[in-house]
Amino acid sequence: MIKHLRSAADLDAATATLILDTAAEMAALSGREVKKLPALRGRTVVNLFYEDSTRTRISFEAAAKRLSADVINFSAKGSSVSKGESLKDTALTLQAMGADAVVIRHPASGAPHRLAEWVDGSVVNAGDGTHEHPTQALLDAYTMRSRLGRLDGLKVAIVGDVLHSRVARSNVLLLTTLGAQVTVVGPPTLIPLDTAAALAEKTQVSYDLDAVLPDSDVVMMLRVQTERMQDSYFPSAREYSRRYGLDMRRMKQLPEHAIVMHPGPMNRGMEIAPEVADSPRSTIVEQVANGVSVRMAVLYLLLGGK
Repeated sequence: MIKHLRSAADLDAATATLILDTAAEMAALSGREVKKLPALRGRTVVNLFYEDSTRTRISFEAAAKRLSADVINFSAKGSSVSKGESLKDTALTLQAMGADAVVIRHPASGAPHRLAEWVDGSVVNAGDGTHEHPTQALLDAYTMRSRLGRLDGLKVAIVGDVLHSRVARSNVLLLTTLGAQVTVVGPPTLIPLDTAAALAEKTQVSYDLDAVLPDSDVVMMLRVQTERMQDSYFPSAREYSRRYGLDMRRMKQLPEHAIVMHPGPMNRGMEIAPEVADSPRSTIVEQVANGVSVRMAVLYLLLGGK
């Protein structure tokens, strides 16, 4: 098993499948009266979050606690970071406290890779800038496999703000490793030439959502990340929704077995219509629940579980 999970590229097909299989075993805990295992008793997991988060931070905390680990939640707000403390000095502090694993979310792409140079414990990337979010890709893959029974050969459309999406990058890497056929869809401004060229070896690129839908097993809608946009990437929210939003009319173009996914948080009415988000085809709530099982599996295997 690998020591760190900094990128979906760290995972080969066998390791990724092991994590997904272990997550399935962890999911069985949810049906028990006592939802805890003693697997990581005596281990310390630090959640080091430099950006706001709800789903990911709570999911990692729940996962560690269900494995009986000691959990330290570190938020940049209200810490020495606000006084100018560097990531390296924070890392050395955590190292001195005996952290066995550090889960990091940071606005700078590459921060988990630097952190791994400074701590002895395992580092898990919970999102770094616009780079990657590997555990989100794992929980997405787990959800697809649970709903559709396989990953190999699935046709997956990833739609929207690919330029700023760490979720899209990790999903492209992981899903293609596991045999899925991925097409990224969005306006040319949000899939610029350099991004399209970087993805070209592993996936197809389309600027026409309606052309892709009838042949898709999975449609993953991405949040439009306006907080990362310094320029105008499309004329208006209404125009974006008209061209690339998933509404009921578009959902009817999908095959009967197809599912709709979204990593959250959603811009309801922009990239996805409320009635689509709340439909039986939507896996959005499942993804949140599956996230705990997948992150339990990641922590368990990284910290020496057999």
